[in-house]
Amino acid sequence: MRRRAAEYRRPVRRKLSCWICSLLGIFLIAGFVLFVVHHHHDREDHVEQPILERESRNEEVVHEHLNLTQETSSANSYARQLAEQMTLAKAYIVIAKEHNNLHLAWELSSKIRSCQLLLSKAAMKEEPISLDEAEPIIKSLSSLISKPQDAHYDIATTMMTMKSHIQALEERANAASVQSMMFGQLTAESLPKNLHCLEIKLMSDWLTRKSLQDFADERRNSPRLVDNNLYHFCIFSDNLLAVSAVVNSTMSNADHPKQLVFHIVTDVIHYGMMQAWFLNNDFKGSTVEVQNIEDLTWLNSSYSPALKQLREADSRKYYFDGSEDASIEPKFRNPKYISVLNHLRFYIPEIYPQLEKIVFLDDDVVVQKDLTPLFSLDLHGNVNGAVETCLEAFHRYYKYLNFSNPLISSRFDPQACGWAFGMNVFDLMAWRKANVTARYHYWLEQNADRTLWKLGTLPPGLLAFYGLTEPLDRRWHVLGLGYDLNVDSRLIESAAVVHFNGNMKPWLKLGISKYRPLWERYVNQTHPYLRDCATH
Repeated sequence: MRRRAAEYRRPVRRKLSCWICSLLGIFLIAGFVLFVVHHHHDREDHVEQPILERESRNEEVVHEHLNLTQETSSANSYARQLAEQMTLAKAYIVIAKEHNNLHLAWELSSKIRSCQLLLSKAAMKEEPISLDEAEPIIKSLSSLISKPQDAHYDIATTMMTMKSHIQALEERANAASVQSMMFGQLTAESLPKNLHCLEIKLMSDWLTRKSLQDFADERRNSPRLVDNNLYHFCIFSDNLLAVSAVVNSTMSNADHPKQLVFHIVTDVIHYGMMQAWFLNNDFKGSTVEVQNIEDLTWLNSSYSPALKQLREADSRKYYFDGSEDASIEPKFRNPKYISVLNHLRFYIPEIYPQLEKIVFLDDDVVVQKDLTPLFSLDLHGNVNGAVETCLEAFHRYYKYLNFSNPLISSRFDPQACGWAFGMNVFDLMAWRKANVTARYHYWLEQNADRTLWKLGTLPPGLLAFYGLTEPLDRRWHVLGLGYDLNVDSRLIESAAVVHFNGNMKPWLKLGISKYRPLWERYVNQTHPYLRDCATH
């Protein structure tokens, strides 16, 4: 069929388009007029006819057991409407008080109490709120809320006011959080009263019984202390009971306890009481050596950058006078960071120059299995045998070190696995060959301004032992018992060493109760001094 020419079709299309445009324009104008009228009608009837969103006016559904939380989250429930109106009313109370409209604030508070009472009754009865109960309160509260809205509390003013209050509340919450962390830190650093009592009794023994001091002099020259055919462990601490638990648990679980040698270094204050305790108690033939850090005369500020930095006024001010500086985390003000004992782990080959291999133990660990197989592990030429902690992303190098500094980013892999201090086997011959202590000194000097890492011994350890650490089976060392309530119980049972790292130490009241028996079983509760001090 032949099509019509174009000139005969165009007028029809134009005519149809005009009609369509005209109709659309009429509909748009009508819609706009209806919207304006409807909006104006809503404003006039706002006080008398508050919106009650419900489709259940005709019939009520009976619930045998009401869950109020679910009820308040339901869009069609009266409980939800009451909760939302209470929230809005509370906001207007704040604004009313700021404008000194105390009467309105009092009226709003009164209605809020009525809402709370109705919600409480519903929760007690385990029944939903009915229309008859809710409608009077919703209407009266809506009427009160409309007063400040119609007066001078426009939405912009309300938003600005509430924003400032939210900001103030956030600041208060942050301050409370910091204060809570600081109190927790102080609690973790303090020593329980009964442990003070024990230390005083032991110090009295050390000072009054010359036989103890003579016995200590005899043991100082024991050939067992340098015998590489024995199994050597080192602990650096000023916590008597904690060290005792470490020694007791290690010895108790060893197949041959007489082949164990424990090397303890403490400060001058705790030296006497440590000697009195370990000389007066039997450890199944194990040898226990206690040293005073003051006798390590070679460890001084001219040799060790750590000691030099710790004794500088700026460092002490950073720890003790920086309480008003919010940028310094409370955990970084822990006195252990300025304790020389905390840094002795980097000088083990020099403290024990005749030893070839040693296991380092923190004072907050408990040993559950024989550790002597550690000494026969092949470290493949590495210096440090340790359990890696990179099962979670936050234990990788980039979380401990400042990789924005080219000195760090150019030499280390940010995704490299971190590892744990607390149970480490050290090949001291490989250590001396690699000169790890010199590497440690280098990084301390580079971090004099604390820009490479904040504080602690793990970050410089990660740097000093980088490329020299042999990963051990995870079961050798399980961490988290000092802060994590959900450590897998099967992992704890299979662990050779469990570590109470964190603030919740087992000798403190804030220790996690379900883990505390793991530590308490290795504390000699029958000792007369411990029995006497427990009653104080």
